Amino acid sequence: MSDSDAPSSPPAAPPASPPPAPEGLWESVDALCAWLDAERPVDGTEGLLLRILKLSEEVGEVAQAVVGVTGQNPRKGTTHTWDDVRSEVCDVALTALVTLRTLTPDAPEVFARHLEHVRHRSLGARRSDPSAV
Repeated sequence: MSDSDAPSSPPAAPPASPPPAPEGLWESVDALCAWLDAERPVDGTEGLLLRILKLSEEVGEVAQAVVGVTGQNPRKGTTHTWDDVRSEVCDVALTALVTLRTLTPDAPEVFARHLEHVRHRSLGARRSDPSAV
């Protein structure tokens, strides 16, 4: 096990500025959503609710990976790496985007508007008044 995978190693710090969204992000989300729609055994409201509940399952897998990387379950010991945690967090993000796309065909615009709202709410005061926190 490398030092970066050791249970006591914190995750790597995020880069100063994140890279742009990968090309084809929303096209990939659309393709995944279409695939899931074609393969789902349950349609209608129940199918929609199950798609939303998938988020909880994915978040649970993040929790399981964190427990595993820290060795908090003495019966199992250290079972995961920080790479596993990062991968599970990516699964949550993808599942959320697919869920949003399921709820609206305008998912890219809805997400962009919401991101701008959160960015302005969270970072706007800092930009206009350096003393505001």
